Amino acid sequence: MSTGLGGWSSLGFPVSFLADADSFTWCCGVSLSIHGAELQRQSPQIRSAPHRPLHRCVAVVRHSFVPPTQKPVTMEESSSGAPDFTATHEEAPLPVFKDVNISPEKTKGGISLSKDEDSLLNPGTQNSSLTEHSALDHATEGGRSRSSGLYFSDGKCRIDYILVYRKSSPQSEKREVFERNIRAEGLQMEKEASITHSDVIFLKLHAPWEVLCRYAELMNIRMPFRRKIYYLHRRYKFMSRMEKRISRFRGWLPRKPMKFDDDTLPDLEETESFTAPFSQQRIHHFIIHNKDTFFSNATRSRIVHHILQRVKYEEGKNKIGLNRLLSNNSYEAAFPLHEGSYRSKNSIRTHGAENHRHLLFECWAWWGVWYKYQPLDLIRRYFGEKIGLYFAWLGWYTGMLFPAALVGLLVFLYGVFTLEHCQVSKEVCQATDIIMCPLCDKYCPYMRLSESCVYAKVTHLFDNGATVFFAVFMAVWATVFLEFWKRRRAVLAYDWDLVDWEEEEEEIRPQFEAKYSKKERTNPISGRPEPYQAFTDKYSRLIVSASGIFFMILVVIAAVFGIVIYRVVTVSTFAAFDWALIRNNSQVATTGTAVCINFCIIMLLNVLYEKVALFLTNLEQPRTESEWENSFTLKMFLFQFVNLNSSTFYIAFFLGRFTGRPGAYIRLLDRWKLEECHPSGCLIDLCMQMGIIMVLKQTWNNFMELGYPLIQNWWTRHRLRQEHGHKARFPQWEKDYNLQPMNAYGLFDEYLEMILQFGFTTIFVAAFPLAPLLALLNNIIEIRLDAYKFVTQWRRPLPSQAKDIGIWYGILEGIGILSVITNGFVIAVTSDFIPRLVYAYKYGPCAGQGQAGERCMVGYVNASLSIFRIADFEKKSEPRTNGSDIFGSAIKYCRYRDYREPPDSMQPYSYTLQFWHVLAARLAFIIVFEHLVFTIKTLIAYLIPDLPKDLRDRMRREKYLIQEMMYEAELERLQRERNEKRKGHTHHNEWP
Repeated sequence: MSTGLGGWSSLGFPVSFLADADSFTWCCGVSLSIHGAELQRQSPQIRSAPHRPLHRCVAVVRHSFVPPTQKPVTMEESSSGAPDFTATHEEAPLPVFKDVNISPEKTKGGISLSKDEDSLLNPGTQNSSLTEHSALDHATEGGRSRSSGLYFSDGKCRIDYILVYRKSSPQSEKREVFERNIRAEGLQMEKEASITHSDVIFLKLHAPWEVLCRYAELMNIRMPFRRKIYYLHRRYKFMSRMEKRISRFRGWLPRKPMKFDDDTLPDLEETESFTAPFSQQRIHHFIIHNKDTFFSNATRSRIVHHILQRVKYEEGKNKIGLNRLLSNNSYEAAFPLHEGSYRSKNSIRTHGAENHRHLLFECWAWWGVWYKYQPLDLIRRYFGEKIGLYFAWLGWYTGMLFPAALVGLLVFLYGVFTLEHCQVSKEVCQATDIIMCPLCDKYCPYMRLSESCVYAKVTHLFDNGATVFFAVFMAVWATVFLEFWKRRRAVLAYDWDLVDWEEEEEEIRPQFEAKYSKKERTNPISGRPEPYQAFTDKYSRLIVSASGIFFMILVVIAAVFGIVIYRVVTVSTFAAFDWALIRNNSQVATTGTAVCINFCIIMLLNVLYEKVALFLTNLEQPRTESEWENSFTLKMFLFQFVNLNSSTFYIAFFLGRFTGRPGAYIRLLDRWKLEECHPSGCLIDLCMQMGIIMVLKQTWNNFMELGYPLIQNWWTRHRLRQEHGHKARFPQWEKDYNLQPMNAYGLFDEYLEMILQFGFTTIFVAAFPLAPLLALLNNIIEIRLDAYKFVTQWRRPLPSQAKDIGIWYGILEGIGILSVITNGFVIAVTSDFIPRLVYAYKYGPCAGQGQAGERCMVGYVNASLSIFRIADFEKKSEPRTNGSDIFGSAIKYCRYRDYREPPDSMQPYSYTLQFWHVLAARLAFIIVFEHLVFTIKTLIAYLIPDLPKDLRDRMRREKYLIQEMMYEAELERLQRERNEKRKGHTHHNEWP
């Protein structure tokens, strides 16, 4: 991970007051050779740029109309030794061709072009053999071999973007106009027929230096202009002594086993330099060692994509942009190229990395480095800030799961070690004389309480004295996780120059324009007229969409209701089963099969929810893409969350709560008796539900994320080998085209999976302390699965910028609040923690003594069971046998879990005083627990600042340095003017 501090521009100061580069030639420089093993850091010294000839890319497009934009920029050596770029003429306004539109019949110069311009196909490659094609241009520049498929046929122009279309597509006229307007913008192109599909044409695009400079300035792309000046932190004597002692202890340990060696990862220059928005007039102030590598491949692709999104393809105000051409199938695909192969015959330790993709595979996506930190700066450079932030968040979440998993495991082990000393489970196992009432109608037999000994012991593993502590701990953990992520995000935003980055004003969605193009009003920001959606229309659509969401939630509730009916019916069925193993464990078999069926329903409803969410979001007609994405994300999260957790909420808070009592059961549709909890409680059902759903859900997600594209790509390679032979070699664009495209919703699926897992980890963690451990094990695999997928199985996504994780952070905060409420109710309602406390302090042997040890729980099991007379059974639920076949004599009384008076009392089967004490204690615990935890969460959020102190110090130091630069620059300007006046030379002001 890079140790760069960030860009001075994060403070928001203008660039015009920067000092002349000549006075700062003492700054450090970095020399990087990514192709070989020469990853070396130069010592601070004055750099001298060698004179080297700069090639010019020559496009093979024959009839391109490229208006002159600017004369070539030449590199000269400045007096200080730094490379100096000086325009060969006075700077002129740069023409922008955003609204250029050329008719399909003629170009501006009157040259007729054939349809699809097949004459532009690279000559000699359409009918060439695979061997000849794979040997495309191996010319070298600076000692580097040209990889096949990364450059035009001339071996000089790097391919910055690929467009793919089929010759049989009926949208040829739109495509022709679009391509001519692309050339009018200054982009160079070359067409090439596919080797494997005769109908597929690849359109390779290259942005020359002049175009890159022009649009980098228009897009305010930040580029490095000066190496950062590092300074030592203040050291206190006490801290210095402590650090010396700690360093002695560290000498016995392996040195940073989770970090990569310094010579493994390159020092990316933009993370260790001050940056400023690029300016052509001040180009000599930027660190430009080589024009070919000044703009990274990701930046070049982003610039080209920016151009393509603003080029017209047809006459009309809204007929613009690549996205519309992709939606109407004018183009089949559009993507930037990967930087070559991710594998190499040579070892990376001896020969170095072939390219950044190879380096990412070896240092990130390979399973052998699962314990290493992620190279976030390299991920950001290759995939862009948006994907870099996702992996930074995923790594941070995974790292924070370590303490949660450790504490959860300790809570579970505490239950294991105290199992033999648990008085409640002892009494259950020894209660051979207590006969329990049947759990279902007719077919369920009477049973001894001792038969549930195993369930009582398993329940103690998850429901013990440490459960309350763990629930409080996880609530605090969720807050600490979110607060420290804000700090981590602030550091990343600073390092990646995203502090002051704001998304440009987004374009209106074409669907919105088409719907509301007749009514316009002036945009208060841009001052231009744009389509307008009336207030009544907007909110009527929102009401319809909200109604659709509510209806789908009712569908989920109906599905849960169906599962409830299944559980009620199958309990009796399994109880009458011929197989003794199933008959004796009818409730466990019912719960297990119900969970599996529920999982299948969840996966089926997920497919339906995606279609419904798309329909409702499009019905709302969001104005911009970000509004559409936020609306779709919120709907999908609500659907998935309710779908995944509704049955869990039922088991936690409703199962066994409203069944009535023997002789007066509450029935479903006046037919089926509602399901009761096991004699050992309902917590074991909740544990089974969470464990099975977590394991199955995560296994299925991992298969769909990696297994599906892996199988698809393997089948494609297998088919191509059969058609073209095993030794066939394909250019890079052909290889990338045969990979799977990234999900249409970007990172939505990745975030959604992790957010739902975060909900499982926090919401019901009091009932399942091992949830953080399962999540940790899954995430360790998930990081490498996602990395492997991005590097090897997917086409390279368009690098895009973002400064945070968007709407997902608000969802995480909402889950954190919900987890406090649910865990409080789980402890108070679902577990037996409160009834045991009430018995220990009020009704047990230690009543009135202020003690609650295990000896105080003697007699708890008997006190928590009520007595029922067999003669009072209603006909629907009366057992088929009277128990004589099992116990040797007819049963007259049985026991059930409740606090009711015996049948011979003055008010038979009415609630006892202990019931009201327990109920009051439950309500009191919920109130105290939630207020206490929310207070702790608020206090922690207040005490943890969003900005780290050292980061604040860096920003203040940069402000100080900028003031020094302003002062020195002004002195140098005055001195230069005074010297030129003496010499009588005219002076042209440049900077400042």
